[in-house]
Amino acid sequence: MQALPVLRLLKLHWPDSEIFWWIDSALAPLLEEDPDLEGIVRFERRRWSIPANWPEIWHSIRWMRRQSFDLVIDLQCLLRSGAFAWLANGKFLIGLDEPREGARGFYDVAVRRASFHTHAADWYLAVLAALNVPVHGNFAWLPERPAISAEVKRKWDTASARWIVIQPGARWFNKRWPVEKYAELVRQLAAARPDARFAILGSSDDREAGAAIARANPQRTLDLTGKISLPEMIEWIRLSDLMISNDTGPMHVAAALGKPVLAIFGPTEPRRTGPYRQLQNVVRIDLPCAPCLKPHCTYPKPMECLQAISPELVFSRATNLLAASAA
Repeated sequence: MQALPVLRLLKLHWPDSEIFWWIDSALAPLLEEDPDLEGIVRFERRRWSIPANWPEIWHSIRWMRRQSFDLVIDLQCLLRSGAFAWLANGKFLIGLDEPREGARGFYDVAVRRASFHTHAADWYLAVLAALNVPVHGNFAWLPERPAISAEVKRKWDTASARWIVIQPGARWFNKRWPVEKYAELVRQLAAARPDARFAILGSSDDREAGAAIARANPQRTLDLTGKISLPEMIEWIRLSDLMISNDTGPMHVAAALGKPVLAIFGPTEPRRTGPYRQLQNVVRIDLPCAPCLKPHCTYPKPMECLQAISPELVFSRATNLLAASAA
């Protein structure tokens, strides 16, 4: 999601270019029918973990090599992405100077991060500066998909309220604000905002959390966990007045759409991966260990960086953002 500005600006600078995006097949719906893409190259993570399917990997590599790409850009800087980018055999390969997996060894040029706290989106854009491609903000990060937007509005009668979207999941367990705090937040917001309704987003893995939060106010809460597609998720965020989220992918969607997003951060560093250009809307507390940047908590009071964030604090910040968006 944070790499999309690179695509938009490449296409604006080279309008006749044919751009392909290599992406995990589970996330491919995010880019299907994108107006700036010639095509999608799917990385079949699950299928290709099975040795019997390994010949498919070689078929994909051979297809990429036949395209004779002039330019290959690796923004993931993982060992597998660097290897695939190198095997594509393009004329020039550029990527990010990230030492963690050694991917930079595959590149013709590696672009350094300006500082430890440089936001990921700005680091990606630095690749364009290295290619002499102008960097600006005159583009639509996520163009609306009218058919999907219309279907979302038809299926759920979204015009009936001001929607607050809640995203309780995250890949790391210690990035998840406790479910009971989300439930209490919904109770408080429902009491203070009679015009508000709540849509809970997430994958099928988040269904238990979604159900627990929805029980806080079942009449005004729509639990969509595991029930909508990725394109529908984007359109749900687009129609919302506010998103309240952990540090996770949909948070970046809200930021890309310019929607107010209240982001709850614990072990991660918002200056690196927070909601782009909305860092003032991050909720976090200062602890000696935070941000630890680790997927497992070792603090004497487990997950204190999130446990210490009260529903009352998030409620106060949320009501301020709702008032500002209404104005």
